[in-house]
Parts: sequence; structure tokens; C-alpha cells
Amino acid sequence: MAEAILEVRDLVKHYPLTQGILFKKQVGAVKAVDGVSFDLAPGETLGIVGESGCGKSTVAKMLVNLERPTAGQIKYKGEDITQMSGRALKAVRRNIQMVFQDPYTSLNPRMTVGDIIGEPYEIHPEVAPKGNRRQKVQDLLDVVGLNPEYINRYPHQFSGGQRQRIGIARGLALQPEIIVADEPVSALDVSVQAQVVNLLDRLQNEFSLSYVFIAHDLSIVRHISDRVGVMYLGRIVEIGRDEEIYDHPTHPYTQALLSAVPVPDPDAREHRERIILTGDVPSPANPPSGCPFRTRCWKARERCALEVPLLEVPAEFRLASGPAHHPSACHFAEEKRVVPDAGSG
Repeated sequence: MAEAILEVRDLVKHYPLTQGILFKKQVGAVKAVDGVSFDLAPGETLGIVGESGCGKSTVAKMLVNLERPTAGQIKYKGEDITQMSGRALKAVRRNIQMVFQDPYTSLNPRMTVGDIIGEPYEIHPEVAPKGNRRQKVQDLLDVVGLNPEYINRYPHQFSGGQRQRIGIARGLALQPEIIVADEPVSALDVSVQAQVVNLLDRLQNEFSLSYVFIAHDLSIVRHISDRVGVMYLGRIVEIGRDEEIYDHPTHPYTQALLSAVPVPDPDAREHRERIILTGDVPSPANPPSGCPFRTRCWKARERCALEVPLLEVPAEFRLASGPAHHPSACHFAEEKRVVPDAGSG
């Protein structure tokens, strides 16, 4: 893999739980993110998937410095941006932009499309001198597939898919190297989702972008991602290339997620194994000891309650060079194909 443009190491975000009105006392913490590490190579798309509340969006906010981490490092081209402030942070923020989840609330209803997309130029005037900003905004509208004449319209005059395109245009305005897309298609219809994902795919090739793509839908993540990280309760439990994760998962949680994905082929659907998890997701304010997944895992043994499994290639696959050779945070990891090939059985 090429040298990473973004290196995340042991990233932690804990929100304090307090009691009292006048004299607040911390009585605990919500462990939203609890030790996440990954690399992002230039031109690569890293997909991050997991259930609601697992910490995906918190990771996204920390990558663009909307949230300050409790601990850990986020290195952009070798420099730790968690220690930056002022001009240095402003310069880095230009290169790491975000596309937000909700196309309805992420755009200011009182601003025209031209003002929304052009606002980054007010903060970074060196990117576009005042004289040609209008033309730049119209060019961006054209790039994302919208009529440049829409520049004076307001957000309420657009559909959900069009609004998300406006959000993408705003993210592209400063010519960033990395775009963090936080569930950019979850609020859209299925047909519009495909259009937006294809647009992101095209823009990546056109502008040499690197993506951190967060989503619930595993099929969309597979379509756009080069590598996939699976999150559970604030941690990445398995990470690897898309074919390694989808066709050769080794962590029980990944296998359970994949077994729930709708399968269009009737034969494959009939012969696949459906894994039903019991119990609820534990509270991040009071996570289980040892492995965070052990309270819902059918493989859980005494060791799982005592030891936190490391995110590394399982011992039995270390000497092999096959697709099961990828990091998985499970003491008893084993390869399991959840969805059979079409027509098998």
C-alpha cells in the first residue's frame, strides 16, 4: 500500500457523565470511540460500517476537528492535527472536508446555493479571488450534475438528492485531498442513492480524492470501498480489503451483519445461513469487560470476559497468504462464508 495520507492511532472520545447542579462531579463516561486505528492511502476509499451508536459519526467529526479527541493521534501527512490550532489547523482543514448525513439540515435555508457553496472562499480567500468566485461556484454546480443557473435558488427548491449534490459541491470547493462522507446517502431514495454514489466514484477519479465513507448499507459500502472497517461499540473489530471482509469474514459480528444483507438471488437466499444475534447492544457508558461483543456472541468463552482481543491477523491465518489473512479482533476467529455463491447448494 502507498504511504498513508491519513494515519489514525488509538483514537479515543469519552463524554463525561456528571451529577450535581452547582458542584458537578464526574461519575462515569460514555465511551463513544474507544481506541480506533486505521490508515488511509492517497486515492483510496475506506468504508466504515456498523450499527447505530457504534461511534462511526464521532470518528468522522474528529477527523475534521469538529470534535477534539480525548486521546490518540490523527496524522495528516505525518503531522498530528489533534495538537494544531490557529493558522496551522485552518490550513489542514482546507484539505480535509466533510459531506454531512442529512441533506435537509446541513444547508442553511436562508442562504442561496451560490452563498452556501461560495462560503468556504470567504474563509480561504486564497483559493478563489473575489472576482471569479461566482464562476467557480457555477463550475462546481456543473461538476456535480446541477444546472449552473440554479446559483440563486434556495435549498427548499431542491429535492433530497439535489441537496446532497450541493453539499458535495461545497465539500469540493477548496480542492481538498480527503473527503469524510458521513452516511451521505442514508436519507435518500434507493435510485437517488445510486446516483450520488456513482457521482462520488466519478469525482474521486477526476480530482484524485481519498474518501472515508461511513454507511449502514453494506452493499453500498462494497460498491465504493477499497477497504472496509467494521465497528462495534467504539472499536474496529475487523478490517481488510472489500473481498476479504465480504467473502471471507473472520469476526462473528461481521458474519452476523453480512447474514442480514438482502440477497437478490433466490437460490443464494434459500441456502444462506441467517445469524440472529440475541440481546441488545451494551451501553457505551458501561461496556462489557474483555471483548465488547461477548454478550451477544455465540462463541463467547471465559477468556473473552478476561482479555480484550487485539485487532491483528488471527494466529491460525498468520502463515497463510489467503483472503482470511487480515486483522480481526476475536480470540476465536474463523473464516465463515455467510452468503453462498448464486446457484450453490
